[in-house]
Amino acid sequence: QVQLVESGGGLVQAGGSLRLSCATSGRTFSNLSMGWFRQPPGKEREFVAAMSYGGSTTYYGDSVKGRFTISRDNAKNTVALQMNNLKPEDTAVYYCAAKILNVGLTGRRYDYWGQGTQVTVSS
Repeated sequence: QVQLVESGGGLVQAGGSLRLSCATSGRTFSNLSMGWFRQPPGKEREFVAAMSYGGSTTYYGDSVKGRFTISRDNAKNTVALQMNNLKPEDTAVYYCAAKILNVGLTGRRYDYWGQGTQVTVSS
């Protein structure tokens, strides 16, 4: 089993930056692919970013390309999402997710999910 805990959310003005982090436990972190998803108010959860368990491949949703960066630290069992040039439409609950298989990382079929952290971007 895998436990995921997100942190780093909060309120930021448009154009600002936030860095989310996700702490993992319960399974060898280096053997998990990791992803970030978000759910805006009243909308379905959408893909944001992902990284293969080897760290050699990354994926980003079209709306965040060039602004967000996913990274992982296998020694610390953490994954981070650096969010720059934030926009009001980035407002959502952000979820960290882990997947055993190293395929289909842009889809929503992940094996483990965190509880989420709120990110609010004001105009």
